[in-house]
Amino acid sequence: MKFPSDTPPILRDFLNYHETILGHSKNTVDEYYLDLRLYFRFLKLHKGLVPSSTDIEDISISDVDIGLIKDTGLSDVYEFLSYLSREREKHQNSKNASVGLSATSRARKISTLRSFYKYLTSKAKLLEENPLADLDSPKIMKSLPRYLTLDDSKKLLMAVDGPNKERDFCILMIFLNCGLRISELIGLNLSDIQDDHIRVLGKGSKERVVYINDACAAAINSYLEIRKNIAGADSNAFFLSSRRTRISRSTVHSLVKKYLTSAGLDSTKYSSHKLRHTAATLMLHNGVDVRTLQELLGHEHLNTTEIYTHVENSGLRKAAQLSPLADFTVKDEKKGEKK
Repeated sequence: MKFPSDTPPILRDFLNYHETILGHSKNTVDEYYLDLRLYFRFLKLHKGLVPSSTDIEDISISDVDIGLIKDTGLSDVYEFLSYLSREREKHQNSKNASVGLSATSRARKISTLRSFYKYLTSKAKLLEENPLADLDSPKIMKSLPRYLTLDDSKKLLMAVDGPNKERDFCILMIFLNCGLRISELIGLNLSDIQDDHIRVLGKGSKERVVYINDACAAAINSYLEIRKNIAGADSNAFFLSSRRTRISRSTVHSLVKKYLTSAGLDSTKYSSHKLRHTAATLMLHNGVDVRTLQELLGHEHLNTTEIYTHVENSGLRKAAQLSPLADFTVKDEKKGEKK
């Protein structure tokens, strides 16, 4: 991977380790780079290694080495987290950007720092002790995944029309039946499409097989009749844009929003990722066990999948009906007193 010219060796080695040894995706490695670049820039400003008037975005990190890291303790990391919470702009390119990153954003940066210091301690052997071993993550408010109902899903599919209707219908059917991530969907190749399943390249370059039902297979075959007559710039790409290039993330987001609006659904509340939530939730409602769902969605950890079990739990619904007060009404009780 090509990194910016001011990437110091200590950071370059860490990023290469995650890409080549751990097999993390380019997006993940890019996020690590951005998180650590900001951290190093803050350290140089915080420790007075650059003039205090220097804009943090203008600070070079080319001279960052193990000496700076060894001179940094847990208190410096807490100062960094305070900066993220109180001063860091949420959207760097916005003229009206507010400050203070969310707990989720701060937790991701903490995860990056933990990974970096663990690498320096246990892999590179540049640190004897990990100063971040006792670092806590900010508390994150847990929210249930938002999803479309079965009726809403049908409305969305029925709203598909236009010159690319076969392609767009196929995209929505794969989202709603297979629960793919958008990166997995746009990455599909013609060679990944089989009679009863599709081969999906997920996070960390991990492959998995996702079986398709008859309706999904029909949508795929209908689009394939169109696709086989198109000579795309990427000859193996399954989904093509109007320019005959591999369809982009933004195009998929745009078409999902368009059909949500056409279906009379709130496009501000739902997105491509919410269609993945919809697939998972509807399958769970209809008897798919959580372990199978974990494999289907490509979740590394079961607790990531278990959030869907809180959306609809038949056991909890039954428990509510079994309460001895389930049939209580004031009107009936007052009638009983008069007898």
